[in-house]
Amino acid sequence: MDPYVVLSCRTQEKRSSVASGQGTTPNWNENFVFTISEGTTDLKLKIMDSDTLSQDDFVGEAIIPLHSVFEAGNVPQQAYNVVKDKKFQGEVRVGLTFKPEGGHGHHSHGRAGGSYSGGDRGYGGESYGGWKESSY
Repeated sequence: MDPYVVLSCRTQEKRSSVASGQGTTPNWNENFVFTISEGTTDLKLKIMDSDTLSQDDFVGEAIIPLHSVFEAGNVPQQAYNVVKDKKFQGEVRVGLTFKPEGGHGHHSHGRAGGSYSGGDRGYGGESYGGWKESSY
């Protein structure tokens, strides 16, 4: 498996690099920054498997509610279920940081970091790859 993640927040979308050959414990060290506006409620992570000769495969997705990071400013890494067709595929561990821009109210930036473990065989246990200092 050569996984990558498509992160989306409302109409904004970012894509991680492909973690070639890292299988079900990928490791990303990338930054993703989104502008957060009023009405934003969640961050969606779509985990994909890159294929050279055919269309990329959808592994699963996680939807991360953002209300707690808006209130606290920072949420340490925690696990979110990755689901495909209502079936558990693994977990993604994500930590979030939210930093309001001074004086602008609704427009703010946030950071997300995490890791994925799983695949067709389900959650892989204690081993995690990860985003280190990724941001959304």
